[in-house]
Amino acid sequence: MLLILHRHFVPNLTIGAPVIESLRKHTKAYLDCHLMVTNPLDYVESFGRAGASGFTFHVEVSKDNWQELIQRIKAKGMRPGVALKPGTPIEEVYPLVEDENPVEMVLVMTVEPGFGGQKFMPEMMDKVRTLRKKYPSLDIEVDGGLGPSTIDMAAAAGANCIVAGSSVFGAPEPAKVISLLRKSVEEAPKNS
Repeated sequence: MLLILHRHFVPNLTIGAPVIESLRKHTKAYLDCHLMVTNPLDYVESFGRAGASGFTFHVEVSKDNWQELIQRIKAKGMRPGVALKPGTPIEEVYPLVEDENPVEMVLVMTVEPGFGGQKFMPEMMDKVRTLRKKYPSLDIEVDGGLGPSTIDMAAAAGANCIVAGSSVFGAPEPAKVISLLRKSVEEAPKNS
């Protein structure tokens, strides 16, 4: 899985559709693209054409056109997801999960979006627990400050998709960290 960030909603630019297109030529891996942009509709075409597998947008910027956005994401062969910042109430994503054409994943940010290396906010696990209880089969992703010291908390809360940046790329042995994170999620007690 790969996290992709873009500019407008946040001040820095990370990776765009040309990088996805280059990666797609060399892998069949799931390329999970999290776009922190003001108008995600403007990016659906280019990311779909580039070969993105998932397209996650922020609920905070998609209140007026999320139904059209989800429809276009699916039409381009991508899996739609919705993300929410720490200060956004969890109830804001319910309509997107419960719609007749729903998102397929909810991303709970455990840091303010836009910069790596921030400290994990354990209080965000209440959102994960709430989502897991309300939607038992939903994919719930957690992003922000995840690593060996925080993964068990996220997995026990019900997260089944994990995004880790600094803890993996800053580790002397990234493969060991990835293995530990994966094992924690796979072995987490269900319905905690």
